[in-house]
Amino acid sequence: MDTAALILVIIGALNWGLVALFQFDLVANLFGGTDAFLSRIVYGLVALAGLYCIKFLVGKERVRD
Repeated sequence: MDTAALILVIIGALNWGLVALFQFDLVANLFGGTDAFLSRIVYGLVALAGLYCIKFLVGKERVRD
C-alpha cells in the first residue's frame, strides 16, 4: 500500500509540475479532459494517496536526526 500511494503522489507531483511549467495537464490529456470521469478518478486517487502519505510524517517509525 505504501508503494502504491507513493507512486500516485509522484504522478500527482509530476502532473502539477507540468501544469506549472508548461500549462500542460498530462492526466487530463490522457483521459479526456479535466471533467472526464477517468481524470476525476485519477485525481481522486492521487488525493487519497496524498492523505495516506501523511502517515510518513507523523508515523512511529520516523527516524530522528
